[in-house]
Amino acid sequence: MSQPVASEVAVVVSGVHKVFNVDSADEVTALSDIDLTIGAGEFVSLIGPSGCGKSTLLRLIGDLLTPSVGEVTVFGKPAHAARLDQDYGMVFQHAGLFDWRRVAANIELPLELRGWSRVDRAARSAEMLELVRLPEFGGHYPRQLSGGMQQRVSIARALSFQPKLLLMDEPFGALDEMTREHMQLELLRIWRETGTTVVFVTHSVSESTFLSSRVVVLSARPGRIHSIVDVDLGDRTDDTREDPAFFAKATEVREALRGRGGAR
Repeated sequence: MSQPVASEVAVVVSGVHKVFNVDSADEVTALSDIDLTIGAGEFVSLIGPSGCGKSTLLRLIGDLLTPSVGEVTVFGKPAHAARLDQDYGMVFQHAGLFDWRRVAANIELPLELRGWSRVDRAARSAEMLELVRLPEFGGHYPRQLSGGMQQRVSIARALSFQPKLLLMDEPFGALDEMTREHMQLELLRIWRETGTTVVFVTHSVSESTFLSSRVVVLSARPGRIHSIVDVDLGDRTDDTREDPAFFAKATEVREALRGRGGAR
C-alpha cells in the first residue's frame, strides 16, 4: 500500500485503564493496560470480540471519554487540547446527516461553526464532493442518497476542515457486502490522497486486513492489546481479496482473535 511516510507520532496511549460505574455494584473495567503508538499517516484498525472496548478506546483518543488511569496524547497534546484545536474528525456507523440540510450544506456545517465565509464554505464543500466522487449531489437531500453515498458525505464532512486524524467507528457496518467493499476502496483512495491518519474500529477480520497498515487485536473484556499484526500487501485492489498473502494475514488476525499466536 502506498501509505504516507510517518514523520511524526499521531497518537500515544500510555498506561490507560477505563472503568465505568466506579465503586458501584455494576462497575465494569472496559480497558486495562493499554499502550499504543500510532504514527502520522498510518491506517490502524482496532478489532476484538464484542464488548472488548474497541469503541471505548476510539472515544478515549477522541476525548469523548477520559481515562480512569493513564494518558492519551494526539499530535503531542493531551486529547482534550487536540479536540479543542480540531485536530481530528469522526465518522460513525450512522452517517448522522441532517435531513433538512442539502448535502453541500451538511458538509459545510463544521466550517460554518468555525466561522468560514459563505464563499469559502461553498468552495470547500465542492472540493470535498469531488474528493468523495459525488460532485453532482450537492443539491440533494440525504434521503435521496443510498447508504453508501450518505457515508461518503459523512466522510467528506469529517474531512472538510482538514483534520490530521480521522476516527471511524464501524462506518460501513450497516452496508451490504458489495457496497461495503466499494467503500473500503474509496476510503483507501481518500486516505492516500489526503495523508490523514486513520483509526478504524471494525468487527470484520477481512475488512481490518484489507484496509490497514496495522491491525490492533484486543482481548475480551477487560480489553487488553493481545497482538498487533503488521499488514504489508502493497496497493489494495479488488484482486487483493483473492491474494494468498491476504488470506494468510487474515488468518493471522483471526488466530489472534482466538487468543492464539501473535506478538506485540
